[in-house]
Order: sequence, then C-alpha cells, then structure tokens
Amino acid sequence: MHDRIDQALVQRAQGGDQRAFELLVAKYQRRIFRLVSRFVGDPAAAEDIAQETFLRAYRALGSFRGDSQFYTWLYRIAVNTAKRSALDVARGPILQESQKSCATEETFGPEELLSSVETPESLMASRQIADAVKAALEALPEELRTAIVLREIEGLSYEEIARLMTCPPGTVRSRIFRAREAIARQLRPLLGTRSGERW
Repeated sequence: MHDRIDQALVQRAQGGDQRAFELLVAKYQRRIFRLVSRFVGDPAAAEDIAQETFLRAYRALGSFRGDSQFYTWLYRIAVNTAKRSALDVARGPILQESQKSCATEETFGPEELLSSVETPESLMASRQIADAVKAALEALPEELRTAIVLREIEGLSYEEIARLMTCPPGTVRSRIFRAREAIARQLRPLLGTRSGERW
C-alpha cells in the first residue's frame, strides 16, 4: 500500500507536481534526519544533510525508474550524502565537546528515557551504557556502522540493506554480526557479562 502511494507521488512529482514531492518529504523527513544523525554528531549539521538529501533526490527524481522502493533509493542518497559530509568533517576541525554532548542527547529518544523513580546511580549507569553504545558505534568501520544502523535503528530488512549497500544479503548479515560483537565487547565491562554472552 505504502509503495503504491509512494509510486503515485513520485510519478506526479516527476510530472512537475511540487506538492507531491513535498508530501514525500513530509513522510520521510524524520526518518532521514534520524538516519543522518547516526553518521553526523552535530544536530544542525544533520539537519543540513537531511535537507541536502531531499534536494539531491529532487534533482535526481527524473532518473528514478522504480527498480527499488522510493525510500530505499532515498536512504541510499542520504547515506552517501552523510558519508561525504563525514569525510569533510574528518578533514576539517574536530567537533567541539559541546556539540558531541548534544549529539549524545539526540541519540536516545524520549521513549528510551528512564522514569523519575529511577535512582541517581541507575540513571548514571544508564547514561554510561548509552555513551558506551554511541562510542562503540562511532568506532565501527563505516560499512559495519551503516549496516547496524540501518538494521537496528531504521528497521530495514537484510534485503533492503543489501540493495542500499550494493552487496549480497550474506555480506550484510556478516557485517551486522561483526558490529554487534564489537558493541558487545565495549559493553561487557559495564554489564558484567562474560565473553560469549552478548548483553
């Protein structure tokens, strides 16, 4: 159903209906922002990259033939745009500490915040775990980070990720497994788990 709606909106947008493209932007802007935020620490930069993603998509809309789902195509543009931006940041000055702390706040949504009955100790432990997960994600090689973010955070299937990353689903599974293992290694000291236990 969603695919048919997207297809109809894309066709209208390709025919010059700007409102149809605005509806696609409205539908996917939060998901694209969340995705980009996993690659770029600064929320303002993530917003810029998300906007650039839609601008690039609009310019390339004529080349979209419907071989994949629209959001898969859009995610590919977002990931590529975020990668380019990350390379630019790596070449430029390092993010300020305040920007990094803002990025940590953005990483975990309201549904993941602890209730007010939690003790200060448990709140601190939860923050340590959240920081460790974020640090472990940032330390992953790019292809592992992309795979785990698309699977665990964006909820894409292995097949969708394979199309986005232009590799076989088996490679996607391997990358996700390796990413989970790397994150687990970082969390073991905090969680008190032994080698061989993931969480």
